[in-house]
Amino acid sequence: METRFFDYKYTFALESGAALPGFRLAYTTRGTLNSDRSNVVWICHALTGSADPGEWWEGMIGPGKFYDPAHQFIVCANVLGSCYGSTGPLSVNPQTGKPFYHTFPLITIHDIVKALDLLRQELGIEQIQTCIGGSLGGQQALEWAIQQPEVIQNLILIASNAVMSPWGIAFNEAQRMAISTDPTWSESHDNAGRTGLKAARAVAMLSYRNYDTYGFTQALDNNEQLDHYKASTYQQYQGEKLANRFNAYTYWILSKIMDSHNVGRNRGSISLALEQVVSRTLAVGIKSDILFPPIEQKILARHIPDARYEEIDSLYGHDGFLIETKPLTQIIRTWMDEPKTVLRTAEK
Repeated sequence: METRFFDYKYTFALESGAALPGFRLAYTTRGTLNSDRSNVVWICHALTGSADPGEWWEGMIGPGKFYDPAHQFIVCANVLGSCYGSTGPLSVNPQTGKPFYHTFPLITIHDIVKALDLLRQELGIEQIQTCIGGSLGGQQALEWAIQQPEVIQNLILIASNAVMSPWGIAFNEAQRMAISTDPTWSESHDNAGRTGLKAARAVAMLSYRNYDTYGFTQALDNNEQLDHYKASTYQQYQGEKLANRFNAYTYWILSKIMDSHNVGRNRGSISLALEQVVSRTLAVGIKSDILFPPIEQKILARHIPDARYEEIDSLYGHDGFLIETKPLTQIIRTWMDEPKTVLRTAEK
């Protein structure tokens, strides 16, 4: 497996009315297309993920795993706005010869999916046997199933939603406020806002996990402790860890992308949009998830025709979709093995 690149050399109109002067998507493939090209699994990554799902979802992907390159052709592309090879804020704007930085335009899930679909066409893939994603990845997969209803056969949405909640937007705004307090954020260089990014990630961790997670994993060392708590050092560690592999511009852009997610925009309503999905659909919730609570996945299952809802009981909250790969595999395996009903077709 190696990272490859798809370069789109034409003006790419964005939902906001702005445009990119072309773009690049970094992507990886694992396995081989079978003779009838019916074994495509497309994985959509979450907020800080890359085009290498074996790196961040190793419990699901790889030899002997549920998604095995020996049997499936696995595709994953780094989204527009990210910093793992695709066009983003640190990329050079060909119109100015300088990095975009703060001038990178507002993009949406709608735009990301349009770019992914151009890559699909470039790869000669007519149908995706399974499209799967968690969190921001699930938002992409859902939007794709609405934009191109005949492309995806099986749709798996994990810890995701049809519209970003005010609660989720508030968490994201708190993170951006942390970035904006960094005096370097107004500057234009690769490391601008780095200290603010660390604080933003610490805020985010509170929404990715929950009260019980911290109580179990970051318990007090002893009753006499006055400082140097595990919970404190854990927050510092997570901030530093992200700052070493990411940048504040990308974090800002991708959190804005998540905020604007709403499949009902320009489609009448959320329920009308969900009714357009013809893919066989599985929505998976995580009982302890406070960021994308199970009610949001139940809404998906209620309004997408013939969709199934399943739930994982995890200590790890929203991050359970990355951690609880054994129960997730069992749920998906059971669902995939069930007799298939005749798929609906999109109304012409």
